[in-house]
Amino acid sequence: MSESSAAVRPASAAVDPLTAAIEPARAAAVETAGDADAVGEHLGATPETVSAEGAAAHLGEVLTHTFASRLPGYVGWHWAVTIARVPGDERITVDEVVLLPGDQALLAPAWVPWHERLRPGDLSVGDVLPATEDDPRLAPAYTVDDDSADDPEGRIVAGEIGLGRERVLSREGRSEAVARWTAGEFGPTAPMARQAPGPCASCGFYLPLAGSLRQVLGACGNAYAPAEGRVVTADYGCGAHSQATLVVVQDTEVVTSARYDTSEYDVLSD
Repeated sequence: MSESSAAVRPASAAVDPLTAAIEPARAAAVETAGDADAVGEHLGATPETVSAEGAAAHLGEVLTHTFASRLPGYVGWHWAVTIARVPGDERITVDEVVLLPGDQALLAPAWVPWHERLRPGDLSVGDVLPATEDDPRLAPAYTVDDDSADDPEGRIVAGEIGLGRERVLSREGRSEAVARWTAGEFGPTAPMARQAPGPCASCGFYLPLAGSLRQVLGACGNAYAPAEGRVVTADYGCGAHSQATLVVVQDTEVVTSARYDTSEYDVLSD
């Protein structure tokens, strides 16, 4: 190409400084990653729209370079380096460097609050499991008409002198407990209960719970029963029922010789 033809080339054909700033953008990504091997090939550049209003308007031209990520465990992610330049100024400024997921990126599962991740049996010796203030399983033990209802100190004093607990099981909490224990191994559908001589409600070793659950739940006090010391439903049962008896089977005569009935006879004709 001659010098004269280069001189008349349109200005729009010139390479945009921001688009050409691949290596400065890569250097910024490497600095953030802390390892040159963590930044892969250049994937492209995307112009950013800058609002005519606001504090960012003075930046003028903004563009984001993307580079593949080679970080272990970040398959499908990419480095996004946003750079800017004020028109008429040759200096290029790095605005931010972030690691972003792509369409095929491996993402961590959605965050779940700790109290929703817990499962029965997770609590071990020394662990503390505080109940949240909005736990639907619990309800205040005091009423609105109580003098201590709006007085935290009054509630503390009431608990210390034995007037009651600050919170008790709510209706929802009781319903969940009944459903859980009914469906468990000491409920009416357990194989042991289906073969029992009678339900726990009629057993002398049955200790009913107090309060509103008295009619449906209790504890077993028979040391020989499989549910000893456990909460059982009133319609559960086992072979250790207090009214269980052994039915004695009467011995039957065993005949080893043939017998003939001589009380009747048949008339035979010639």
